Amino acid sequence: MFEIVMSWATAFIVIVIFTILYMAANYLLRRKTAGSSDRALIRQITLFTIVFTGLLILLLSFPWPGDLRSQIGSLLGIVVSGVLAFSSATFIGNMLAGILLRAINNFKSGDFISVQDYFGRVSERGLFHTELQTVNRDLITLPNLFLATNPVKVTRSSGTFISGEVSLGYDVSRVKIEQHLLDAAKRAGLQDAFVLITGLGDFSVVYQINGLLPDVKRVVTATSNLNGAILDVLHEGGIEIVSPNFMNQRQTGETVFIPKKEKVMEVDSNSTRTEDIIFDKANEAENIENRKKKLTEIEEKIKTLQLNIKDSTDESEKIKLTENLKKVIAIKEKMTENIAQKVDELDNKV
Repeated sequence: MFEIVMSWATAFIVIVIFTILYMAANYLLRRKTAGSSDRALIRQITLFTIVFTGLLILLLSFPWPGDLRSQIGSLLGIVVSGVLAFSSATFIGNMLAGILLRAINNFKSGDFISVQDYFGRVSERGLFHTELQTVNRDLITLPNLFLATNPVKVTRSSGTFISGEVSLGYDVSRVKIEQHLLDAAKRAGLQDAFVLITGLGDFSVVYQINGLLPDVKRVVTATSNLNGAILDVLHEGGIEIVSPNFMNQRQTGETVFIPKKEKVMEVDSNSTRTEDIIFDKANEAENIENRKKKLTEIEEKIKTLQLNIKDSTDESEKIKLTENLKKVIAIKEKMTENIAQKVDELDNKV
């Protein structure tokens, strides 16, 4: 009876030790993660290793009979080898892809990316997956292996070109249409606008207006504003936007299909932008990333102050630098705690 109790006690001790080890590692590494986004990957690998090792030791610590223990050990070795072999294309593949994406670092939290049919802002980057927040405010989880094996288009933070297309008949002057489209781009707040003719159909010409949007966070609203401006300027210029077949048939007589100009309601400039509601989680992820960069700068400042204190020979200057160092360290601790809190809130956000 004593041997049985001791055997089960060993398993219980293993559970307690690895639980404490996991919680301690999670707490310490989370604080480290708050200071540098690259360390989040190390944290996830470390925690996974602790859990995996703990489960193996737990299985081996149960009070199995001697022969059964050796058989279980052999079976575990075969199972682990088989799992690693068969899951290399998914589990390990996603992990290696996550490491590769971190090494390339072509996008970060808060960036707009497009891969195949998926488009959105990066709201989370994990070891095995990357989370996108779409224009519907929904969250899509993409395996890192999928991102590593498919072309990823990243919207540049310095600005991106947005476009709008419209098909018009051959009876309208090309020069007139292009001028109106350029006016539409100007109304939409775009820069360096230009017009392309992308198609000559049997009944219509396809015009594409392109313009540079400096604030990429407004890409959804800016695209809508551009399309609205195209409608407004063409109607104001007396140009109909209707189907070519409809224009040719004229079943309703000589009626011109241009809506009457309505009074535009003033929009409150202080109202919440559409993108702030759509990409709320991605915005928070980007804010955390920016705070981490700021925290890295503070850490570099602390190192510089420490070196200056060490090299200084003037006692009064040392005292002044020491006081300054204490203030900077206090700022760092407060910012680290704030970032950790924001990370927890973001992890719990659905």
